[in-house]
Amino acid sequence: MTPLPHWETPPADLQAAVREIKAALRARITASGRTVEEVFAVVEARVAERVGEIVAQKERGEAVWPVIDYADIEAGTVPADALARLHRRGCLVVRGHFPHEQAVGWDGEVVDYVENNRFFENYRGPADDFFGSVGSRPEIYPVYWSPPQMQARQSDRMARVQAFLNAQWRSESDGVRWFDPDRDSLYPDRIRRRPPGADSGGLGTHLDPGNLDLWMTEAYQRAFRHLFDGTVEQYDPWDAAHRTAGPQYPGTTMCSAFRTFQGWTALSDMDHDQGVLHTVPIPEAMAYLMLRPLLADVPDDDMCGVTVNQVFPANATWHPLLMQAVSGIPDVEAGDSVWWHCDMIHGVDPVTDQKGWGNVMYIPAAPWCPRNETYAANVRDAFRTGSSPGDFPAEHYERTWPDRFSVDDLNDIGRRGLGLVSR
Repeated sequence: MTPLPHWETPPADLQAAVREIKAALRARITASGRTVEEVFAVVEARVAERVGEIVAQKERGEAVWPVIDYADIEAGTVPADALARLHRRGCLVVRGHFPHEQAVGWDGEVVDYVENNRFFENYRGPADDFFGSVGSRPEIYPVYWSPPQMQARQSDRMARVQAFLNAQWRSESDGVRWFDPDRDSLYPDRIRRRPPGADSGGLGTHLDPGNLDLWMTEAYQRAFRHLFDGTVEQYDPWDAAHRTAGPQYPGTTMCSAFRTFQGWTALSDMDHDQGVLHTVPIPEAMAYLMLRPLLADVPDDDMCGVTVNQVFPANATWHPLLMQAVSGIPDVEAGDSVWWHCDMIHGVDPVTDQKGWGNVMYIPAAPWCPRNETYAANVRDAFRTGSSPGDFPAEHYERTWPDRFSVDDLNDIGRRGLGLVSR
């Protein structure tokens, strides 16, 4: 099999590289004895079946998102049909992940933390072009090291849910252990607080796992090998092979860590129609997105709008079938957590005159693996100095805040997650 061209850093001439990789991928598919159109048709049929199920569920007024009680995860009594729904939809609400009163208390502590440190007086405006578009001041707080955030990240309850979610993936294959499902890296992210009465523009449907690197780096070419070598039926969106060590290109939502699931924990009660998260709950949709640019109606120097230094777009122009399945979360209460497969198309609905608060802390499932171990060194330095982590704008508000979470406050889970101890 002829090796594919690859670029481990963004190529200088993007359009030329796009033309080259598309020609090479088409040639590889053709060499397998199948046409690009035949391979895409396999994926399209699989995805269309899922879309039909979801549309029918919504028409019947049924909830599309699976819901599992934290108590069942803790007890190891999650029903088999609930696990099957999680695999089929690739997303989950965990009810009662934290006690309601604890989550509401954390929300209040975050307010005290930022107010005591005069955050609003010193706020310089959004440094992130992507989240800066949501339109409230501020909606995304560039705060990482508050006691509530760190307490949630290093809690037993969070570790248990992360291990449960990691276990849905195939973490070992071909004699390689791609990640440790029972040990998460501590991936720091921000806080969202949207007040009652707020107008928010929302976020358009997009993906976060990468941009052109998904086609152009050697590791990702191996990860998506079944899409391009004539074995498309074997593609498994839950297989972590070759996904946990390769390089990534810069992008608006670049994440240096490998996440099995993206996630957030609710700090307030939120109704389903108040500017909440929506996804296309079809894990296999990534195969559709990866093959779609190879069809003849897409210009040879275009990847359906995907490029470097921007978010990976998903839209009705190129992906109308997928957009039919966009589905929002159900009502959630403070203490519930929300999770979605790392490859999943997602967005946030706009809202006008929001009813109630819309507050979350972003905490993913990011199991220990080579990529996450590398990023942990950056996280350790940021934690010690109160700096913004490397994946985020260099705002560094917390460097002088005396009451941020300290090294002495870490428990065993926190130390493992930062790579300060090996086990």
